[in-house]
Amino acid sequence: MIKPVRYHKKLEGKSNAHLITFDDGNDYVVKFYQPGCEKTLPNEWIGYCLARYLQLPVPFGRIVEIPEDFLETCPQENRETEHKTERGERREIPYQFASRYVPDCVDGHEVAEISKLTNSAMLARIILFDYWLWNRDRTRKNMLFEKENDGVFALWAIDQAEILGGFNWEQDDLESLPSGLIKSTAHKMMTSFIDSEEDFYEQLEVIQTMPILLMEEIVALIPEEWGVTKAERKSIVTTLLHRRHKVLPKQMRRFIHKIYRPLKEEKGSVKD
Repeated sequence: MIKPVRYHKKLEGKSNAHLITFDDGNDYVVKFYQPGCEKTLPNEWIGYCLARYLQLPVPFGRIVEIPEDFLETCPQENRETEHKTERGERREIPYQFASRYVPDCVDGHEVAEISKLTNSAMLARIILFDYWLWNRDRTRKNMLFEKENDGVFALWAIDQAEILGGFNWEQDDLESLPSGLIKSTAHKMMTSFIDSEEDFYEQLEVIQTMPILLMEEIVALIPEEWGVTKAERKSIVTTLLHRRHKVLPKQMRRFIHKIYRPLKEEKGSVKD
């Protein structure tokens, strides 16, 4: 397991993220456990693993251990490494979630005019991924654009902290996740680069054929210290299976009808 060697700063946002250099020579965005957002780390791990299998443009991520002696060199503000169990006991949180820092990027609010996205083939899959996991936090701030040429960018989808309904979900929440449309200007931005609605159907098939054993393994590898119970782990897998077959197809058709087609008709470029 890689080790942290240099602390840089706390990053903006509500996910308690810090920029840290590790001994592999790379900078990582490390999200620490914080009270009130107990499911942030499990969400990041689940979202990352599923996204990587789907070959979505997400930065490389991993679970890391932050030793106590390194923590002593970091600012204490907004950083937690332990939490209380249901019995009121203090439990250390040695493991955090880290994703590779992508330099020289701008977010969706800052990006200049885009003429081409080099990974546009993944956009329909990103949108369906967000609906499958009910990620309402796919904002323009959570899309990074890496410039490759004048007007040409590669898109990175970051921050999966609020999948499954939020960063402090409980088991009952998983069983009643919404099935409607997500209000997202980021999704609309991506839609303008999707040539055909057939892309959505192709990407739906990819999601629906993901091995069940893989999903079970991803959930099983959540560190025990993150406080996800056995019942919650089982509910996560059950929810993923139910949504990808029973909910996601309906959401996809609704998205095509309510968002994709109107935006394309506005530009006169609908392709069936």
